[in-house]
Amino acid sequence: MSRRNRPPKRETPVDQKYNNLHVQMIINRMMRGGKKSTAQNLMYTALELIEERLKKHPIDVMEQALRNVMPAIEVKPMRVGGATYQVPVEVPHERSLTLAMRWILDYSRARGGRNMSEKLAGELMDAFNNQGNSIKKKDDTHRMAEANRAFAHFR
Repeated sequence: MSRRNRPPKRETPVDQKYNNLHVQMIINRMMRGGKKSTAQNLMYTALELIEERLKKHPIDVMEQALRNVMPAIEVKPMRVGGATYQVPVEVPHERSLTLAMRWILDYSRARGGRNMSEKLAGELMDAFNNQGNSIKKKDDTHRMAEANRAFAHFR
């Protein structure tokens, strides 16, 4: 596979209801089998649940939850002299946003509850309050990077 150049990044359009890019990105990641309208309904229902439970604007809650889950540092395996080391590296903004969305969606799917919109709303509210499985995943990632700080010079 050629490593010469990367294809240009595609611009994701904002969503229709809240005019927000991150809402659309979560909808796209939540979608299964090309059923975008189902994913939209689930996301909008989750945001309505957040608004009625927390009495705050749901977009502000979602944005703060994403900021709370975004990792600043992660480990990457690097091969040096026949040995593979877990080297801590800083995470670019786009990747940290992608990881945060992925973790929130994965842990909301694994969560117990009635339907996906309630699970997603619960996970977003937990992330907003700095608790829950997605925050634990971020802390584990940071802890792993901190434990392997001795290998940072291999960057």
